[in-house]
Amino acid sequence: MDLVLDLLATASRWSRSNLSEIALALVGCLLVLFGADIKGWVDQRLGSIAGALRVPLMALVCMVGSGMALIYATPWIIKGLSQFNNYSLAPVLLVVLVLIGVVADRR
Repeated sequence: MDLVLDLLATASRWSRSNLSEIALALVGCLLVLFGADIKGWVDQRLGSIAGALRVPLMALVCMVGSGMALIYATPWIIKGLSQFNNYSLAPVLLVVLVLIGVVADRR
């Protein structure tokens, strides 16, 4: 049992030292998974605008929206993940990884 707890603590400490990269990767994965849905929603809202104006506006909205999500959501994810202690961070990250995999598989 001590071996398992030591392994969890070691993995959590490593994860904690790389939390900013992990959070950025999680936000990026979520953008990839749900980007088509978000694009469809924005496209539906911009549907009445003429095509010559809609295409650059759509590109601008996607670029700014994705950039803002990466910049502003990543610190929230870091703050949320940093609340876990050294015995629970690695299992939580593993569960999140599996959930992202399940969602990606279903899409």
